[in-house]
Amino acid sequence: MDLIFLTEFGRPVNVNSLVYKHFKPILRRAVLPNIRLYDLRHTAATLALTVGVSPKVVSEQLGHTSAAFTLDVYSHVLPHMQDDAAAKVEAALLA
Repeated sequence: MDLIFLTEFGRPVNVNSLVYKHFKPILRRAVLPNIRLYDLRHTAATLALTVGVSPKVVSEQLGHTSAAFTLDVYSHVLPHMQDDAAAKVEAALLA
């Protein structure tokens, strides 16, 4: 199998085992909020969009069928991106 994470026996990792044996204890030891493993994916996508990574690239990283879907899901990030885009266009026009 062409997998990134395997058990010590070369089998696919059981997600429930990963979460409850490893992820949740790490959160507790680090005194972090009790989040879902999926929340890390959402955070990574949000951060990428916030710092200007192309929605197309983020879409491909997440395995979404289209950048439009990614933008629909992460539209809460867009207001700040719109302000930044407007400032860049204004700077280009005034240069």
